[in-house]
Amino acid sequence: MKIRVLGCHGAELANQKTCGFQINTSVLMDAGTIASVLNLSEQSQIRHILISHIHLDHTKGLASFSENLQAEASGTPVTLIGLESVLNALKNHLFNNQLWPDFTSIPNRENPVFRMQSLSKGEVLTVGDLEISTYAVNHTVPSSGFIIREKNSALLYSGDTHRTEDIWKAAAKEPHLKAALIEVSFPDALIDLAKESKHLTPALFYKEFSKIGLPNLPVYAYHMKPRYLQQIKKELEALALQNLTLLKDGMCFEL
Repeated sequence: MKIRVLGCHGAELANQKTCGFQINTSVLMDAGTIASVLNLSEQSQIRHILISHIHLDHTKGLASFSENLQAEASGTPVTLIGLESVLNALKNHLFNNQLWPDFTSIPNRENPVFRMQSLSKGEVLTVGDLEISTYAVNHTVPSSGFIIREKNSALLYSGDTHRTEDIWKAAAKEPHLKAALIEVSFPDALIDLAKESKHLTPALFYKEFSKIGLPNLPVYAYHMKPRYLQQIKKELEALALQNLTLLKDGMCFEL
């Protein structure tokens, strides 16, 4: 399983992009960043996008991407995958013919740019060589994380979350778990803000990661708010986790 980091931050600055992760060539996890990194040829290979939740730092890339797909007119819809509550929010608040055209019915309902496929908690969806399961997490809007499997490898993606349980329990039972991507948005001094906005700080990150029960599991921190990046980095490094990496835009790794 190859992972390419299109963007990994919780807000944007000139050289820091919001969350989007390419798996192999045809699958994305979240869509905060797509067209500003992928060229048209690379975009045309995307067939499935996992949507963790409706917030713009995870979905705004769908706007330009949909226009590019419409212009290409490939004839094969891209499938947006997520919890039913997440997909309903996407349809009601983004593809509502007000904020943005409804690309689930353009150019027509029979052959749209996007189609939606909902997943129930723990349900397994097969996408090519990948198996995908989704789990509700604890955020301010309906939100989910994912466990993605390919052959003898599995990857956990937390999505945006505060303290939660189900996804860690599932990860602890995953026989081939090779890595976890876990959000951390604010430094510890802003723990009250993290609680209010349902995010993690480094101290909370450590507590949540520990619930998996695999202290040597490679763990990748993402969703850092750029203005707090250096303090978050300092606090994460102080945790002395053996296999901790702070993700950077443009990074690639393989499981």
